[in-house]
Amino acid sequence: MSLTSTTATGMTEIKNALKIEYLYSGRISSSMRVMHTLICSQQKRVQKNVQYNGVDYLTSYGKKNDKGPEEEIVRVRLPNKRNREMFTSADLMLGANHIRVRCFDGETRVGRIKGKIKKRVWIREGDVLIVVPWDFQADKCDIIYRYTRPQVDWLRGHGYL
Repeated sequence: MSLTSTTATGMTEIKNALKIEYLYSGRISSSMRVMHTLICSQQKRVQKNVQYNGVDYLTSYGKKNDKGPEEEIVRVRLPNKRNREMFTSADLMLGANHIRVRCFDGETRVGRIKGKIKKRVWIREGDVLIVVPWDFQADKCDIIYRYTRPQVDWLRGHGYL
């Protein structure tokens, strides 16, 4: 707290000195500029610490008008050809964890949402998915992954879709 108050006091003193110097001489000396930049940078650091560690951070939570955090693509999972994984697009929701999907090999299959992602990921019509076709029934497959919108944009931009 004392650091913030001393910084604020020092900052107001520097600002007042800058105004007086500018009024009398018409210019500001380099030493005053250096002091001003040092105090400004110190004040910014203190404000960041107070903002993230103090009460201001907690009270401002949820008051932002942002649509949400910008999702940055770090890694995008690609289908593994050795495991017979492929891209698909969800066509029709059939119910009971089954979806009709249009695979990129030209086939239309009935996909079953695996239990691992059943409750965690909500799949809608038009989503891009990764599926694994069944060995014993060619017209059925397991859905193992759903891409988010930024991931789909990245895949289209890099020529995978």
